[in-house]
Amino acid sequence: MPATGPIPNPNRFEIQEYALLKESIVQSSDRPQHTFPLEAWCIRETSFDTASHFLDETLFALGNGYIGLRGSHEEGYSGPAGTSLDGTYLNGFYESEAIHYPEAAYGLAKTNQFMLNVPNAKGIALWLEDERFDLLEGKLDRYERSLDFRTGILLRTLEWTSPQGRRVAVTSRRLVSFDDKHLFAIEYEVVALNFSGRVRLVSSIDGAVKNIEAGDDPRVGSAVSGQSLRVVDSQLGPNFSALVQRTSNSGFMLVSAAQTELRGIYELSQTRSEQRLEQTYTVAALEGEAVRLCKFGCYYSSRDYPESELMARAKETLALAQGQGFRALAQAQEQYLANFWQQADVQIAGDDALQQGIHFNQFHLLQSVGRDGKTNISAKGVTGEGYEGHYFWDTEIYIFPFFLYSKPEIAKKLLEYRYAGLAKARERARQMSHAVGALYPWRTIAGEECSAYFPAGTAQYHINADIAYSIKLYMEATGDLDYLIRYGAEIVLETARIWIGLGCYDRAGRYCINQVTGPDEYTALVNNNYYTNAMAQMHLNFAVAIAEQLQAEHPAEYARIAALAGLDAAEPAEWRRAAALMLLPYDEALQIHAQDDSFLSKKKWDFAATPKENYPLLLNYHPMVIYRHQVCKQADVVLALLLLSEQFTLDDKRRDFDYYEAVTTHDSSLSSCIFSIIASEVGYHDKAYDYFMETARLDLDDTHGNTHYGVHTAAMAGTWMGVAYGFAGMRVFDGALHFAPTLPKQWQHYTFKIHFQGALLEVRVEPARVEYRLLQGETLGFHHHGERIEMTLATPVQSRSH
Repeated sequence: MPATGPIPNPNRFEIQEYALLKESIVQSSDRPQHTFPLEAWCIRETSFDTASHFLDETLFALGNGYIGLRGSHEEGYSGPAGTSLDGTYLNGFYESEAIHYPEAAYGLAKTNQFMLNVPNAKGIALWLEDERFDLLEGKLDRYERSLDFRTGILLRTLEWTSPQGRRVAVTSRRLVSFDDKHLFAIEYEVVALNFSGRVRLVSSIDGAVKNIEAGDDPRVGSAVSGQSLRVVDSQLGPNFSALVQRTSNSGFMLVSAAQTELRGIYELSQTRSEQRLEQTYTVAALEGEAVRLCKFGCYYSSRDYPESELMARAKETLALAQGQGFRALAQAQEQYLANFWQQADVQIAGDDALQQGIHFNQFHLLQSVGRDGKTNISAKGVTGEGYEGHYFWDTEIYIFPFFLYSKPEIAKKLLEYRYAGLAKARERARQMSHAVGALYPWRTIAGEECSAYFPAGTAQYHINADIAYSIKLYMEATGDLDYLIRYGAEIVLETARIWIGLGCYDRAGRYCINQVTGPDEYTALVNNNYYTNAMAQMHLNFAVAIAEQLQAEHPAEYARIAALAGLDAAEPAEWRRAAALMLLPYDEALQIHAQDDSFLSKKKWDFAATPKENYPLLLNYHPMVIYRHQVCKQADVVLALLLLSEQFTLDDKRRDFDYYEAVTTHDSSLSSCIFSIIASEVGYHDKAYDYFMETARLDLDDTHGNTHYGVHTAAMAGTWMGVAYGFAGMRVFDGALHFAPTLPKQWQHYTFKIHFQGALLEVRVEPARVEYRLLQGETLGFHHHGERIEMTLATPVQSRSH
């Protein structure tokens, strides 16, 4: 997944020089900087600033894996253009558009899909007599906003004096329900502080919204201008409002609805225009008394239910929510999060900024991930429009491990999403001239390939192996045979067939895979990309193992799967042969694994002559210029060192790391976490920590300068990987769990937990010892620095030295 960073090739500098360079770039940047108090369980701002407003809308966003509400204020925003995006998003709800090529070719992706900015149903305007409350007007006497990761509540409190001198205190609480994916709720309270008089609260649903239009940056926005949703109906009733809309091309219907509740005496008036519904509550407010409005909103689309059911379902959801009340919904939210943190919490003592960053990242991952088997997790989650809401291979390689070991039921739903896309993957394989098998798209929402630039998109065939790798991880961690039989085996076998259709044997009898692109998008359309070939080898061997297991233990189920795919009995033998003869490029002179057949023959990029404003390279150089050079955007061979760790010696890893570090820009946000993990393993502890810190607060500190368009979900998950895979040295070899913990000198201790084979294990690393604690499960075996440990309920705690 493409992503950018402002730091030019930091690996050309010693650690101290790199730190100074980074500091100078940050200080010279004209982007807004925001510093939050260092609190482990929340982010909090104590002043309102238009300069950081766009970024804050991302950081304070709320979501539940389906609905995403950017952290914009209920009353709207009257600030300068380009300092706000009042976005509301639904994971998996999209519009489509034809991709127009000046020069078309067979097999190019034909249709793009992009996540829509749907109607804003959270609007609540406040009027004091004839004066409208506006954060940029009057005088803001007190302001505080916080997002608590343990309650899931966005809380804002303020006191404001109007231009005519009326003072009010306003408190708003907002949540997006984890228990009901369609629901959000707001509690809005106003207290007149120095007057009694008429107060009006205007609840609205605004359908006049549109997406950001893409400019010169290919990572931002959509090519479609104007509105993509057209209104086909609306309803206004006592305390209820709803817009019914339809997309123009994808053909989906959407109901955006709200139910409001205000206790006491009030006058209600309602207005309706084509794209906006308003309900105005007028109250004779008394000085010192609170006026409290509760608003419950929901979204239902025909992607999930028949059109005829949408309105009735919306009304039922809202009626149930109103019956429960905001406080009960808040209690349920807190309970859900308590359960999540009990399993997922990573504790670090000794670095408050890092502790806050990790909790922030984990919370946003939970808010962003689809949990219904129909949706995935996009590059920006549901916090912004970067990459158009597309799903990438980031899910399987970066994000999936976090959920697998922290909340495995969510990981399973991500795998179910891939099974739901298997039919489309088969179609794509035929489009790419593969007679059999399935080829998953590099960039998609509903299953079709949406990448218009095939050298860095469609050519990334490694997506098939990445998905197979996640299934392998899942099976090793859970032993879920039912999943394998119902879903996983069919995916692994069908996708494995593509390698036979793609590759060939050379004159020396080696199996080659030509004209593909690996994870490094600064090197495209090459022969024998090391990562791709090595992952294909893993994939083919895994497919053979599954075929043999099912044939021996579940022959009827294997016969069913083979019949579905038209699998020939001789194919597994061909998979085994191709895997055994796979060409894995290696340079004997340098004693490193070559990224591909031609990479080491290219001219090295001249980093010394490249000004810092020319990073990221993809925004300043034609792709062909970049492709001709030895320069990496992100970890490629180095990523293989992690995923296929048991295949390399420590010396292999050290030599590969040294070589590729010197030619990598880290223009992708996916890169630093992987370099951190391998640096830790080979003993480069200072570098490991430095790379880790680049990832841990990437969004909170906006180090890549584009968080206002949405968070970086893969990098967020990379933080968890940095702790578990990096500093704790966690690996799984042939189904066996291994740890090799180290403690960064900056920390006093750290603790994390993982689910594995029915157990929940807590790992606590201190200066002189490592403590393993069995929290759930009867037994668990694993290795600590090579020593086998067997834990049982009778001996739930084991301590070892480093």
